[in-house]
Amino acid sequence: MNLIGRTEEIKSLEWALEKDEPQFIAVYGRRRVGKTFLIREMFHDQFTFSHTGLRNADMKSQLAAFKASLIQHGHVKCPVLRNWCEAFYELFRHISMSPPGRKVIFIDELPWMDTRRSDLITGLEGFWNGRATARREKDVFLIVCGSASSWIVKKLFRNCGGLYGRLTDRVWLRPFTLAECELYARRLGLSMTRQEICEAYMIFGGIPYYWSLLRPDLSLAQNIDALFFAERGKLRDEFGYLYASLFRNAEPHIKIVEALAKRKCGLTREEIIAETGLQNGGNFKTWLEELVQCDFVRKYVQPGRKNRGALFQLMDAYTLFYYTFLADGRISDEHYWTNSLDSHRMSAWRGLAFERVCLQHVRQIKNALGISGILTHEYSWRATGDDPETRGAQVDLVLDRADRTVNLCEMKYSAEPYEIDKDEDEKLRNRRALFSRESGGRRNCRTTMITANGVKRSKYWGVVQSEVTLDDLFKE
Repeated sequence: MNLIGRTEEIKSLEWALEKDEPQFIAVYGRRRVGKTFLIREMFHDQFTFSHTGLRNADMKSQLAAFKASLIQHGHVKCPVLRNWCEAFYELFRHISMSPPGRKVIFIDELPWMDTRRSDLITGLEGFWNGRATARREKDVFLIVCGSASSWIVKKLFRNCGGLYGRLTDRVWLRPFTLAECELYARRLGLSMTRQEICEAYMIFGGIPYYWSLLRPDLSLAQNIDALFFAERGKLRDEFGYLYASLFRNAEPHIKIVEALAKRKCGLTREEIIAETGLQNGGNFKTWLEELVQCDFVRKYVQPGRKNRGALFQLMDAYTLFYYTFLADGRISDEHYWTNSLDSHRMSAWRGLAFERVCLQHVRQIKNALGISGILTHEYSWRATGDDPETRGAQVDLVLDRADRTVNLCEMKYSAEPYEIDKDEDEKLRNRRALFSRESGGRRNCRTTMITANGVKRSKYWGVVQSEVTLDDLFKE
């Protein structure tokens, strides 16, 4: 198969194929992550039936498109479809008339098909419970897919009706790691150093589609200018499409991520409400959950604090990039990136974006520290209380280990080995002492530096107990 990574996902699908019973599998993950590509490559486009829902289309158009897909797959005597019960009945008739063997059904962008008062789920329930699983041959292999992860979770995973417990497997497709992006860059013919791959990751995250737009004949800076700052840049307007594809009413979600983009350590629920003006209640809770389910935001709770004090932190690389450089629309220079590589704004963004890269590679960090087999609780920490000396103190990644040791991870990005000066040394020591005091002194606290090019062995290097470099983040 022409695939990079996805080893566990492929194993799950292959294992399901070997079973002599009906399979109902949901593949989900954010837009552009490669869900459709994985499934089409896995099955070599050999489907008994495949269909893709239409974005922003009404029920009549959705049903007409479904009929067209049936006809395309050989179901020529298909009547006009008036509802989803009829549509799925025709699908069952098509399956019944198809040649012997596994009946692989692939329905892509299923959430888009669930228009207002469409009863899509009712039709799907009838198809699966009343027909597909009742076949004597036990040969139906149904895969549904969608970028709206929140819809998948709500309507399928947490279904309390006829589809309760009916899914046989869930495949969560995550973005590529740095190592997988390095392999993909080679396949694309891109000549990039690891530092350039890291900087690209700060913008694109591990989203294969975004990486596929990079041209081998341009430098990374030229590529970014062409994609984002040129008048017809292919990703210049991606933000609107991205959120509209994930959420039916994206306005509150956008308000939340806009607020989170301003605070690197995250905000509590109450702080987000104050910042956005959104009303507290069930809808607000749902919006937050949906952003977490789509991998755009992470939620973390510090030990000893109630869930009400949970912090929410923006994690999506593209969204962070958008709010740093594109949201205000002030940049008119088509060569802005090339001309601003050494600017203060760029340096500040790199520091914050590198932290996000590290937070997405905790497994690699643990491997580098030799603690991969130790259970850890990962979170960000910020000091409590009103003491002016401690206000604002925070650690962006805490590895709270089962062996009663804590790694306080400081993430710093620089083109050269990072040098700790007197002021930084004092801050690191005070932060470690403060964390130890707040946690009751029950943990052995160690300062860990995570940098792009290591820590310079200077006068103040001794404050560091362990370190992780960019090369470590590339190891699987």
